[in-house]
Amino acid sequence: RNFFTKRTKELKPAVQSAPGWKLFGKVPPRENLPKDSKIIQQEYEARTGRMYKPPPPSTRRKNIAFEPLSTTALILEDRPANLPAKSVEEALRHRQEYDEMVAEAKKREIKEAHKRKKIMRERFKQEENIASAMVIWVNEILPNWEGMRATRRVRELWWQGLPPSVRGKVWSLAVGNELNITPELYEIFLSRAKERWKSFSETSSENDIEGASVADREASLELIKLDISRTFPSLYIFQKGGPYHDLLHSVLGAYTCYRPDVGYVQGMSFIAAVLILNLEEADAFIAFANLLNKPCQLAFFRVDHGMMLKYFAAFEVFFEENLPRLFLHFKSYSLTPDIYLIDWIFTLYSKSLPLDLACRVWDVFCRDGEEFLFRTGLGILRLYEDILLQMDFIHIAQFLTKLPEDITSEKLFSCIAAIQMQNSNKKWAQVFASLMKDNKEGDKNHSPALKS
Repeated sequence: RNFFTKRTKELKPAVQSAPGWKLFGKVPPRENLPKDSKIIQQEYEARTGRMYKPPPPSTRRKNIAFEPLSTTALILEDRPANLPAKSVEEALRHRQEYDEMVAEAKKREIKEAHKRKKIMRERFKQEENIASAMVIWVNEILPNWEGMRATRRVRELWWQGLPPSVRGKVWSLAVGNELNITPELYEIFLSRAKERWKSFSETSSENDIEGASVADREASLELIKLDISRTFPSLYIFQKGGPYHDLLHSVLGAYTCYRPDVGYVQGMSFIAAVLILNLEEADAFIAFANLLNKPCQLAFFRVDHGMMLKYFAAFEVFFEENLPRLFLHFKSYSLTPDIYLIDWIFTLYSKSLPLDLACRVWDVFCRDGEEFLFRTGLGILRLYEDILLQMDFIHIAQFLTKLPEDITSEKLFSCIAAIQMQNSNKKWAQVFASLMKDNKEGDKNHSPALKS
């Protein structure tokens, strides 16, 4: 205020000599003297003949036990002085509305508190179960693995999910090491991969890449690097600079040198990443190589179309048996299993399901083998059957390609448990074997030698 007062005094002579302007014609200049708020109020009262009355003090109730911090409490406020006061009936109605709002807010708060307590109780119970299961696995099962692995008690405990502390060890034992790979062999192939990457980066050119074989191109450093950056991107641990980036790169590179006939195929990075999270580097490579050597994985990663079609046909046998309505719905749109199953089988559900749920699927997969991969697929279809029955081809494909993120292990495994892997008293292995037999007989019937 002092600042503007001084400026006004200093500029006063100049303002008096300067003409004032209006839109149409000249007007004499006006003095711009500061006025006190009381003077402005007195001038207003003199001009209008009204006396200013300060607003009455608020009669809002104090010490209310609970007030929501929102505009709903405004219904208890009195109206401004220039508006008519509330009637008794309206005030009572507002009071009633306010009490109802407060009661609803309290109910929601109590409900949410009960929900949080329930979640905490379930979490504590789950942790206690994991702790007790871990003691059984460490002290009883693992020391006597060969004798106890097939017992009913162990299989039931296995179905409930492996404790994270023993998961890697059980996976290694269940997958086995038929290839007899040693940590020293892993180091040899890793050094070969590093040499190849070094020479590839130094001498790579367009002609070299065009002249390379399919396996060499798929095993190139660039393709593996690209896939690593896409592996569990939300975790960031496999991204460049992350703690597991180089480790994943090493395991995948060593495998491409170990199995040049298979090479690197997109989707392998997810399997290797899950193993790295649960095993040491060399053990992860050993489990990875043996896992991809299983008939189902080898058929898919080698893109053996004939074998893949047999797996899809076996899957459809049990699909029709367990979910006939959904099977017919898919048939009406010519929606074949390869549209959604390839991605699930390629990554062993590690890309399609939340990581903790995917690990539990892996637990039982290591117990039951390839059959459980297709049983899990049927469990997913059963879980979302009602939704899928209302969708068309495009929406079904989109839905199954990207499953909901809120899928829980309890719901999924209850649906998997309801799936019966038996058709006309034939189990998965028998159905698949009969399909393979029919295929061989069909090949014989179509052979030129037999026709001649």
